[in-house]
Amino acid sequence: MRSAAIDYAPYQAERRNFQRVRVKIYGRFMLEDRTEHPCQVVDMSPGNVALRTERVGTPGEKVIAYIDHIGRIEGVVTRTLQDGFAMTVIASDRKKEKLAAQLTWLANKHELDLPEDRRHERVAPRNPTSVLQLTDGRQYQCRIIDLSLSGAAIEIDVKPAIGVQVMLGTMRGQVVRHFEDGVAIEFAVIQRPETLDSEFNTPRA
Repeated sequence: MRSAAIDYAPYQAERRNFQRVRVKIYGRFMLEDRTEHPCQVVDMSPGNVALRTERVGTPGEKVIAYIDHIGRIEGVVTRTLQDGFAMTVIASDRKKEKLAAQLTWLANKHELDLPEDRRHERVAPRNPTSVLQLTDGRQYQCRIIDLSLSGAAIEIDVKPAIGVQVMLGTMRGQVVRHFEDGVAIEFAVIQRPETLDSEFNTPRA
């Protein structure tokens, strides 16, 4: 039986310093015994995160987590919850600023509930050959089927998990959908037409 929630001072301090965002994203984490377990983020700030999981860490235990859309975070378990645990995030100020930007983007995306922005016209580039790079540095040749200011559909032999952050050429984005021959990518920011033309040689209007 899991113990009742116990607040620790560091967690209370983190909760005061940062605004938490309720999100529903998934990932996995590794405990000090090097076992890995799946998890779901319940809410998160640049300073702490609450995880729903079957395996609960012990207060004071170090944790390394890999969260969809967010990437790798490290921290310490601060308290147990009824269906998981809360942990602080140990990171530099620069990393926490990046986390804040990612969480703001996720919160806005959650509110809009738009897996892909279909308002932008999709075109086939004159030069469809490109490279998809994962966050761990692996690179794969791909063929761009079509793209818009907000995303692209590509043919590729591998299918990174939905939510994984990628680079398509120099465009940062994330995988939002799988289809038979490849994946759909949503860019992190809406691109300018001239940027797409410079990168992929898209047809002019």
